[in-house]
Amino acid sequence: MDQSSGRIYTFHFIMLCLSNALFSASFNMLLPELPAYLSSMGGEQYKGYILALFTLMAGLSRPFSGKLTDTIGRVPVMIFGSVVCVVCSLLYPLVSSVGAFLLLRFFHGFSTGFKPTGTAAYVSDIVPATRRAEAMGMVGLFSTIGMALGPAIGGTISPIWGITVMFQVSAVFALLSVVILAGGMRETLPNKQPFRFTALKISKSEIFEPLVLAPVIITFLTYLSYGVLFTIIPDFSSYLGIQNKGLFYTYFTASSIGIRLLAGKVSDKYGRLPILKLSSIIMASAVFILAISTTPAMMLTAAVIYGISVGLNSPAVTAWTVDLGNPLYKGRALASMYIAMEAGIGLGAYLSVFVYKNDPHLFPTTFYWTAGVTLLASVYLLFIYPNRQPQVVK
Repeated sequence: MDQSSGRIYTFHFIMLCLSNALFSASFNMLLPELPAYLSSMGGEQYKGYILALFTLMAGLSRPFSGKLTDTIGRVPVMIFGSVVCVVCSLLYPLVSSVGAFLLLRFFHGFSTGFKPTGTAAYVSDIVPATRRAEAMGMVGLFSTIGMALGPAIGGTISPIWGITVMFQVSAVFALLSVVILAGGMRETLPNKQPFRFTALKISKSEIFEPLVLAPVIITFLTYLSYGVLFTIIPDFSSYLGIQNKGLFYTYFTASSIGIRLLAGKVSDKYGRLPILKLSSIIMASAVFILAISTTPAMMLTAAVIYGISVGLNSPAVTAWTVDLGNPLYKGRALASMYIAMEAGIGLGAYLSVFVYKNDPHLFPTTFYWTAGVTLLASVYLLFIYPNRQPQVVK
């Protein structure tokens, strides 16, 4: 597609944003309700695996989604990710054992292993490089809207009509995302190839793109906190007397939406590194506030600050990944970044349960070490990453 006009808000871009919002709402509406659903099966001690298994599969599937994005096209990869959400949401009510639930949760991770990779590559194809972070921020904004609406919708439907209806609504949202992608999106990959099973054979060089090592490190260190928070915040909310376990996510996403309207433009104007340094410091501060929170107001204040940090971080690190990667292998570069994201989220989810141990007295300890790890991202950018190296914008 022609990028020379400098336009971002084309028909295809708007449709992509809408598809992202529906996709995000589909799987995020499940998050606040799944811990109680798993506990009802007798799997309370496995709550950390809800997010960990999901992100593990997402991470394992990234090399495949990256290669397929660069070979068969961006649109088929996005469609596959959304279809997985449809199927898994319809299957959740049919499982009745902890093992079957965890297995299904594992395969559900294919969705975020594929959809975001194809989406980010598609965006980089249709927008000018000088407005790349702005475009990534806008797409992320719609994902965040879905993230905000999803838990609110799920938290409303489940108590009134039951969790089975909530799963069905989740499937409908994902199906609408598929309809948009299949009916209104034009492929942007030149010289796309037909799918062959040989494309699923991944060589070592196709797993990771070394040119994007710096964004990979920053992504891992910052998203570990995401895994921690989205695993134990429901319990922390109950501990502080907040009945709506999705309220933290609502405040978090609302502030993230607000900052994303400006964050991408600022990153395009002043560079990726200043924004990433600032965002990681803000993120660590937000988690520190959680560690000392003793009231709902303090927790929700931390949620707002955390949302601001994520809103600053996400478009900048995604655009930086595309900047530094080989333009012929955008899928591989983005997949490498997303592998780091899933690894950070998954490890954070696992370690949070390991440290927290369902003991409310250990909430502060869990948040303190999470803030420390997050702060390492700023240390890396300030003292380890060679700042004299130019930020390449292709």
